Parts: sequence; structure tokens; C-alpha cells
Amino acid sequence: MNDTPATALPPTDRTRVRRVAENARYDRATLHAIIDAAYLCHVAFADDKGTHCIPTACWREGEHLYIHGSNGGRLIKWLGKGIDACVTITHLDGLVLARSAFNHSMNYRSAMVYGRFEPVADKHASLAALMDHLAVGRQAEIRAGNDKEFAATTVMRIALDEAACKVRSGPPVDDEEDMQHPVWAGVLPLVQVRGAPVVDPLNTAATPGYVQAWADTARAA
Repeated sequence: MNDTPATALPPTDRTRVRRVAENARYDRATLHAIIDAAYLCHVAFADDKGTHCIPTACWREGEHLYIHGSNGGRLIKWLGKGIDACVTITHLDGLVLARSAFNHSMNYRSAMVYGRFEPVADKHASLAALMDHLAVGRQAEIRAGNDKEFAATTVMRIALDEAACKVRSGPPVDDEEDMQHPVWAGVLPLVQVRGAPVVDPLNTAATPGYVQAWADTARAA
């Protein structure tokens, strides 16, 4: 994913974390890891009909987050006007059960990116990168997009220049006066697991290595 050195992202008025500030992360390595672990992001923006938050596929190339969509879709049409947007990604890692209701929490990794999207000229290369994000080696096997399909699709990207992450891990943090309360405390972990591949009934091709690797991971889970 075209990594760059793990430099800091100076917080801005929009990205500075004020609530539980100790969970804030402003380094590019954390931001890259959160984006690279995701297949979906949520893009928030406002148009003449109100405020919207739309889920869409995403991937990273260097210091940009990429999305794509139909030319006629609301998301692409309005982002193409150069309006402000906010992109969010969240991975939920566990439910944190404390001894008091107030101190219950969650373990998570989240990122927020602010800025304006711009269209990508080389759609072919970027959509190939999306295929490799889904499954490395897939692009070389599939039918490539034709002129009509590429003409109907817009690829856009947003710079990772104004962003912040927030991360929590570990056990509950209880008040001292609650420590003797006789209730179970701890973390209920949540993990994303790979299921066994489901073969298309009309499939005639041999199983490629990346599908076999997915299946092996699913069996080991």
C-alpha cells in the first residue's frame, strides 16, 4: 500500500480529540493501519437536501483514501463539486463491562479524515489497486473493465492531511469505590473472522491461491 514514514499529523481544530484525549493517535502509521484493515468507510457531507452519511468501499494508496461510484450517484456528484467531507472508519474490538454502568466502554480503533475529494485521472490503476485490496492477484485474472464501464465510473480520493485516530484497548477502568462491587468485570472480545468460501454453482475455474488462503484461515479460526 505504498507506505510512507510514520510521521505525525498535527491536530487541527477539527481533529483534536478533547473527550478522553489519552486515546487520541495522530501518527500516520496508526491511520494507515486502520484504513488498510477496512473495506468500508462512511462519507458524511451536506447538500441542498440536508446532511448525509453514505457507506462505500474504500482503499488506500500512499497518503490518500480512495472511493469510487457511479457518475450519477449523489455521493459522487456532490463530492465532485469540491464540498467539505468527513470520512470515518471504525473497528469494534470488544465490549468493556465495568463494575458501574457509567464506566462501561468499548475497545475500538477509529479514524476520521477531513477534507475535499478530488477526481482521479488514472481510473484504471486505482481500480486495479482496489482489486488487489480485496484479493492480491485478483486483477490479473478477471476481465478488465471496458470503455463503457470506466466511462460510467468515477474514482475520487481525499488526502490524509487532516485526520485523527482514537484507540482504546484493555480492561475496564473503575472508580476505587466500585472495586468491591460483586459483579463480573472484563472484556467481551469481538473479532472479524473469515468464513469458508462459497463457490458459485456455475464456477468452472480452479481455486486460486488467494481463495485457498482465505479458506485455510477460515478453517483455522
